[in-house]
Amino acid sequence: MARFLLKRLIGLIFVIIGVTFITFILGYVAPDDPVTQLLGQHYTQQAYLEIRHAYGLDLPWYTQYYRFLTGLFHLDFGYSFQYKSRPVWDILNDGVPISVELGLWALLLQIVLGVPLGIISAVRANSWIDTSNMAIMLTLYAIPVFILGVVLQVVIVWLDQSVGLGWPVANWGTPWHYTWTDVQYKLLPILVYAATGIAYFARLTRTSMMEVLNQDYIRTARAKGMVERIVIYRHALRNALIPLVTVIGVSFGFLVSGAFFIERIFNIPGIAETTLNSINYRDYPVIQATTVVLAVGVVLGNLLSDILYGVVDPRIKTE
Repeated sequence: MARFLLKRLIGLIFVIIGVTFITFILGYVAPDDPVTQLLGQHYTQQAYLEIRHAYGLDLPWYTQYYRFLTGLFHLDFGYSFQYKSRPVWDILNDGVPISVELGLWALLLQIVLGVPLGIISAVRANSWIDTSNMAIMLTLYAIPVFILGVVLQVVIVWLDQSVGLGWPVANWGTPWHYTWTDVQYKLLPILVYAATGIAYFARLTRTSMMEVLNQDYIRTARAKGMVERIVIYRHALRNALIPLVTVIGVSFGFLVSGAFFIERIFNIPGIAETTLNSINYRDYPVIQATTVVLAVGVVLGNLLSDILYGVVDPRIKTE
């Protein structure tokens, strides 16, 4: 396993280098000049040249990329164009923790609720429980998150006007704090973000469990009089989890990037706001930094999937 993890980590480094190179080149060849946009009406040739020199933009492209790459290994993403020499790392510190908090709670709900619902549907296959459950899950899966979020916001506002509910429909509260006021801010966006994932996990779990429950070894275990609970959770579920670990790993990787719609709808000051502002102002250091953060999350998510494969089924060779 150690040898396998070492290979994966080496591959991760090369993937990140590839992502940084592509992102850097796209910013380098982009037609818009961020310095000109930064100066605006205060543009002078002398100021233009001074700012380009201050940011190292007058250097050859390979020198700029080398400086960015060496800074990356020290968690130094350079300085923002938009915020007048503010370190990019400080900007990320404002948004990334909020997006991670939103994504982690949503993923936890997806697993805790989606997997048991899928198991229940598989065990009660073709019954009214299964039919009702899958109908609800299919509806949730089909509704886009931005539609669901807006509809729930309208319902909350209507309830507030009707009965004085007083439930907030925007903003986030204090990151990683859970007073009653903070919970009120966070609960609705987390539930909306989790809704589609719960439906997906439930449907995938049902499909995997149905396939496993039809295997010969499951029928043999039942014929021997083994307790049904042991058959379901010790034998069937363990093998049905193999397809799920891939989804869990990928979902973990997209925790931050998947929250873009939710953050915009609920006015959450996460990484979505940071990324979109940096695109609008051609703030290439921030764009590069957010891209690297998202790429690292996706690669680590896939690494997590590979590790979980070996945990769920030791027969899978990871050497």
